[in-house]
Amino acid sequence: MKHRISILIFIAITLAVYFLKGELRMYFVTLAIFGVVTFLGVTNMDFNWFLKSFISNPKAEERIVALTFDDGPTEFTPQFLDLLLAHQQKATFFCVGTQIIKHPEIFNRTVTEGHEVGNHTFSHSKATGFLSTFRMKREILRNDRVMLKKAGLTTDLYRPPFGITNPNIARAISITGTKSIGWNIRSFDTAISNEKKILKRILPKIKPGSIILLHDTSDKSCRVLEEILLFLERENYKSVTVSELFNFKK
Repeated sequence: MKHRISILIFIAITLAVYFLKGELRMYFVTLAIFGVVTFLGVTNMDFNWFLKSFISNPKAEERIVALTFDDGPTEFTPQFLDLLLAHQQKATFFCVGTQIIKHPEIFNRTVTEGHEVGNHTFSHSKATGFLSTFRMKREILRNDRVMLKKAGLTTDLYRPPFGITNPNIARAISITGTKSIGWNIRSFDTAISNEKKILKRILPKIKPGSIILLHDTSDKSCRVLEEILLFLERENYKSVTVSELFNFKK
């Protein structure tokens, strides 16, 4: 993996500085560079630094994209489902276990209406980046059990909370046999209050094979979704599930 190569480079330069009696500042410069590279690898899934994530399908021959929603189900999710139904589009919802327990009927409606669901961990812990492999694996498996109990289904799609990846997460994904699903269009709809600004981040970037990240957690994001769906219709795009986008076998 790339992160192992960066570690080896760091060790090699450190040894060179030591044996060749180089300046000590060279060591700190190397340490700083290593820290920056590691941080970027942790926070950017598209770097594929610790594991391979599916962020888009540039080989898509049709005008298809994948609308994806994180952090639900919530009390707002039915509005998103209504819009998708009205526009006859499909999406993938990356659900949190605790939210499924709170809103089992909404989760079941999502499945019944033909949308795909993925694993977004059981608790969506703010400490995700610091969890051990064991605890990360438990987060994934606990959510799997909730989905199986509430809707009788299993999924091999996983999206890391906050898009964070690291060696522990990579090992947990490998152990659980899941696929890491990212995105190539990030809306920042939970951070940006202006809907027009959110749309400016999304619409110009849409092209065949894109994966769009939204959250089914607010009226604002629902209004943004409506504009996206109208755009897709005008431009003759179709929204499909992530599995359809990559032709994953079920």
